[in-house]
Amino acid sequence: MKLIMAVVQDKDSALLSDELVEANIRATKLSSSGGFLRAGNTTFMIGVEDGQVEEVLNLIKVNCESREQFMTTPVNMDTSLNGSLTYPMQVHVGGATVFVLPVESFHQF
Repeated sequence: MKLIMAVVQDKDSALLSDELVEANIRATKLSSSGGFLRAGNTTFMIGVEDGQVEEVLNLIKVNCESREQFMTTPVNMDTSLNGSLTYPMQVHVGGATVFVLPVESFHQF
């Protein structure tokens, strides 16, 4: 048995959740937030048999697209005012960060 932990952008979480339900794959959703963009994420915890790992990874890959967006750099409150102007910056967002972990035992009460 494996535990798949997938961190996806909030924009992709509803679509992925629907696809997991349609494929009869149970998952637990947790709200989380990213460090770099401080944007909302959803972390899915999915317990599956070893033979289902590739199916779940494919669902995640198809439904969690990487895309580019512009963000404004944070304002620097330095008193020297050197380089404190903000400017838009293009960054990659979306996609998924996925961990596949072995599960020694599973209990449901």
